[in-house]
Amino acid sequence: MEPEPDVPLVDRPAVELAALVAAREVSSRELTRACLERIDAVNGHVNAVVTLDADGALAAAAAADDRLVRSGPDGPLHGLPALHKDTHLTAGMRTTHGSPLMARHVPRTDDLVVARMAAAGAIRLGKTNTPEWAAGSHTVNPVFGATHNPYRPGHSAGGSSGGAAAALACGMAPLAEGSDMGGSLRNPASLCNVVGLRPTPGRVPSYPAPLSRQVLAVQGPMGRTVADVALLLSVLAGPDPRAPLSLDGPFVAPRPDVDLRGLRVAWAPDLGGRIPVDPGPAAVLADVPGVFTGAIGAEVTADCPDLDEADDVFTTLRAWQFLIGLGPVVDAHPGQVKATIHGNVDAGRRLTVADLTRAHLAQSRLHEVVADFFTRYDVLACPAVQVEPFPVEQEYPDTVAGVAQPDYLGWMRSATLISATGCPALSVPAGFTAAGAPVGLQLVAAPRAETRLLEVAAAFEAATGHGRVRP
Repeated sequence: MEPEPDVPLVDRPAVELAALVAAREVSSRELTRACLERIDAVNGHVNAVVTLDADGALAAAAAADDRLVRSGPDGPLHGLPALHKDTHLTAGMRTTHGSPLMARHVPRTDDLVVARMAAAGAIRLGKTNTPEWAAGSHTVNPVFGATHNPYRPGHSAGGSSGGAAAALACGMAPLAEGSDMGGSLRNPASLCNVVGLRPTPGRVPSYPAPLSRQVLAVQGPMGRTVADVALLLSVLAGPDPRAPLSLDGPFVAPRPDVDLRGLRVAWAPDLGGRIPVDPGPAAVLADVPGVFTGAIGAEVTADCPDLDEADDVFTTLRAWQFLIGLGPVVDAHPGQVKATIHGNVDAGRRLTVADLTRAHLAQSRLHEVVADFFTRYDVLACPAVQVEPFPVEQEYPDTVAGVAQPDYLGWMRSATLISATGCPALSVPAGFTAAGAPVGLQLVAAPRAETRLLEVAAAFEAATGHGRVRP
């Protein structure tokens, strides 16, 4: 497999690069140097990578090349450079969470997702930018500043995995990982024209995790193509005894070129009237039904599950988790934590037993709703994000399609409503607005149906080709 001479090595899919490295047609050293050169060339414009270990990465790449000759590949990611979110522990490399309180924090251990990527042969390049304590879907913090959108400099790359999405779009690494509570994998993927997958809770086990049985926050893969995301998911998935909700069995990778004629697609451009969508993204997504019916041979029906209780489930359980996770930080350092985190912790303190009981019961009913819905449909198609990228100076959009939003979560409800269901969901590139801003399509499947979800996303990707447009 020879790389095409007109496509830079760093812009090629991870699955192709993995095959080239394994066949010893491209060395890990060559690929790692190319990524470092791209970071040096463009990171100053987007501020996606905030900690870099060039010497360590080159040394690891040299060792990976030597091992490949002696004993074959370590795993499916052998020799591939990768980036880690700055909220995930990396032994010997600082993990700041975007907070001045953690600016010099160097952990001694790896998060499980980091360890699994290393065991599969990935080369650790560095860390990607995130909002302070990963709170919010705009990547800016007082330690490193804002990450810029590669397609619209001066505008947001989304968040909280915004650094990862921007780095992937710019070719700084073929793979990155992130996390998602209310859209933090899907939101930046949509705004940066890459693919981000929020798995079913437990598909990618999290460790360490203070709330090991919560189901709102998950970790997951990001890549430039659906196949790249499937490759990384195959490494991250699988049970771990320290994660009580982790799912048994390996992830089954999607089949290539699967016949999806007759696929049942529910189309919900405003989630059943529950969300406003700005005219730019709405115009791009208007073409989605035609792609499914014309290019894929699917049956498209306007429909949406009953998500009336999803807002209460998400906001209540999110506030409770903020109280547990960041309440002690706010109490100890009240002047060094941003106001929106104070607000979430305060909302958690106001919760009563009755509030939590109501939210947990509603969450159970919501699971039954989506389980029934996906007996009639294979996937739900809807917006990943409701707005175009906004200026980096703006903390969050306070209006969407002329509708005032009550708080900094309002503009993210296309993602938060889906988070509450426990369903796997991803954002796949769907096109560009008149201003040149990327727009992602959110695809949602039944719980544990990641394989089908990725098959559908791959078919949409192949039919449209929008993800091949680099900034």
